[in-house]
Amino acid sequence: MLVIIGFVVGALWGARVAMVRKGNRADIAQYAAGYGIAFGILGLFATMVIGWTGLG
Repeated sequence: MLVIIGFVVGALWGARVAMVRKGNRADIAQYAAGYGIAFGILGLFATMVIGWTGLG
């Protein structure tokens, strides 16, 4: 679940960053994909840590 949330939040954040920097549609898509992937990976690691420590 954290992976999906991380991807969506990252994609929204990346799109916002590209818009603030006045990027075109391709820039916005690329930033959204990059941030989404990065945040999704962070969500994956958070899920694994929660699973290993037994907090979840």
